[in-house]
Amino acid sequence: MAMPGLMDPNFSRTVACICEHTSAGAVGIVVNRIHPVLSGKDIFDELKIKCTSSVDSVPIHLGGPVNMIDICVLHGPPLNWEGSLLITQSLAMSNTRDILEAIAIGKGPEAFIISLGCAGWGPGQIEYEIKENVWLTSPMVEKIIFDVPIERRWKEAVKKMGIDPVLLSDVSGHA
Repeated sequence: MAMPGLMDPNFSRTVACICEHTSAGAVGIVVNRIHPVLSGKDIFDELKIKCTSSVDSVPIHLGGPVNMIDICVLHGPPLNWEGSLLITQSLAMSNTRDILEAIAIGKGPEAFIISLGCAGWGPGQIEYEIKENVWLTSPMVEKIIFDVPIERRWKEAVKKMGIDPVLLSDVSGHA
């Protein structure tokens, strides 16, 4: 979760699900930013994928400022789509056409977020930012990602850590 002092408009008050973290860096999806104009219908029309009316109004998330033309799907089971990156035993990230085609006809995962772009950090960058009090970290909670209304996800994620968001300060010390 972004600390209150993070003023970068791409990340201010965001919740990011870290999908992969290696010595080469980290990749995540912001789960509480919605594209102001695009919907599921726009994405499916652009990809020439026929869809049911039930997915016309699916919100499209702004997953982060990296690769803004790429589509990523953060989703629950089933997790065996082409190119799925397993995050936990019940969560994966996919970016292949098969999952989008299944979602378009109502045969995809029950819980999912479609996003444009992702968040990315270079080697050691996220560790440095955490030390500099830019981010709060906690285990991922799928309920917050998929069930909590988008506008409340940051606050609920912070509260899940036992922190009152009103009392959260962006000033820290180092021991």
